Amino acid sequence: MNFFDFTDKVAVVFGASSGIGKAAALGYGDSGAKVAVLARRKEKLDDLVKEMHDKGYIATAFECDVTSEDSIKNAAKEIVEKYGKIDILFNNAGIAVPGSIENITVEQWNKSMNTNVRGAYMTMKYLIPEMKKNHYGKVINTASVNAVLFDKNEDLVRHAYNVSKSAMVGLTKAAAATYMKDGITINTIGPGLFETEMTEGTLFKHEGFMKAYNASNPAGRPGKMEELIGTIMYLSSDASNYVTGQLILVDGGITLV
Repeated sequence: MNFFDFTDKVAVVFGASSGIGKAAALGYGDSGAKVAVLARRKEKLDDLVKEMHDKGYIATAFECDVTSEDSIKNAAKEIVEKYGKIDILFNNAGIAVPGSIENITVEQWNKSMNTNVRGAYMTMKYLIPEMKKNHYGKVINTASVNAVLFDKNEDLVRHAYNVSKSAMVGLTKAAAATYMKDGITINTIGPGLFETEMTEGTLFKHEGFMKAYNASNPAGRPGKMEELIGTIMYLSSDASNYVTGQLILVDGGITLV
């Protein structure tokens, strides 16, 4: 049995316009899935779909704002109309607002929670019922090592991000306990440092942080994207049918030391 052949699967990727979401979409396509890619930036999605089509993958772009219930609800309907079902949901849309509780605004706090937590709640709200119809589903939520690892360096503090990613872990565990009976597994990945659009202009340019990160990480370096995609594919596959409610840290061991 080939656990990683997704030929008959429909994978839905939120936050697919760049970084981890884009890499995951390409991973699903490479494994044979039909892929629905979603984000606010339609032009980026169109570029991704063209790239996927050039590789012979099946993919469709759907513009969607995860802070809008109507946007998610309509996207779910359009995906089912296009592909007939939903098997896999990868929740990757997110933002990282820097600052402590003292110096971020209430608006910034709310935006973080709405995007990172409420968005995942709403995608699950409208896509899980489609999975229940076939008694099968794989939900993978993106948290972070920052759900369990925190900074005292004032230049790196991101309290809203910490809280939202910790909440993502709690949301995952609560939903996993409820929906396993419906044949749906729900897990979370906790990436360490990977170069993405979000990190390349901030953490990767912070010389002091990079030196400290590499010195303290047992791997001695940031992660490579292919080292993260394998975990996403595992949690999306039938190889993980008895795994649910877990936070898998893909971090080179940084949370061990």
